[in-house]
Amino acid sequence: METFEAGETVVRRDVHRSGKVWSEQALRVITDSGEALATACAPGAQALWPALYAKARVDGDRSVRTEAFDAMATGEWELAPGVMQETELLLWKPPAAWFSINAFFTEGGLRNWYVNFEHPTRRTDAGFDTFDLAVHLVVTPDLTRWEWKDEDEYAHVRRLGIVSDTEHRAVEAARGEVLAMLAEPSGIFAQAERWAAWRWEPTWPTPCLPRPAAAA
Repeated sequence: METFEAGETVVRRDVHRSGKVWSEQALRVITDSGEALATACAPGAQALWPALYAKARVDGDRSVRTEAFDAMATGEWELAPGVMQETELLLWKPPAAWFSINAFFTEGGLRNWYVNFEHPTRRTDAGFDTFDLAVHLVVTPDLTRWEWKDEDEYAHVRRLGIVSDTEHRAVEAARGEVLAMLAEPSGIFAQAERWAAWRWEPTWPTPCLPRPAAAA
């Protein structure tokens, strides 16, 4: 398996089953071990997003995200350049897991934990590929409360056939796995206080995609 050095820039790609790239995010490697790959980025880090997703962010119109999923179902979408805004991100991804655990930080510290349910990691020379399956779990910094997010969008992508029955079963199993990690706690949650104290080092260079974002 490809391993990465701390400080190295890698690219997370969400890749549709057609092989077409849905998104890219430039990240900095924090640690890479058999347990998990931990990466991070800060405001200004380069990304490529579906153009309709970018429009939804600018307009503050969540319904446009539904249009983005409709475009995904047809296999026809365009990517738009973007940058990470407002928050610092720490991403913890076990290689075989159908989820990643993310922590979002503001100037005041850890804002929340955020679990993405997604494909297991496929390492590449430039980073890793996965695919976000549209349902998420938001967890308070002290791990005492959580709520499911985007269940409506998950139901929509299920209807569109974007998430297959096999993938749905994997997501259901992963939901139980994450809740068990919170209850124990285990994984990154066993070290929650240490990770909650993490902050992006201002002297680190901003993660950039290997090609200019504007060229996409």
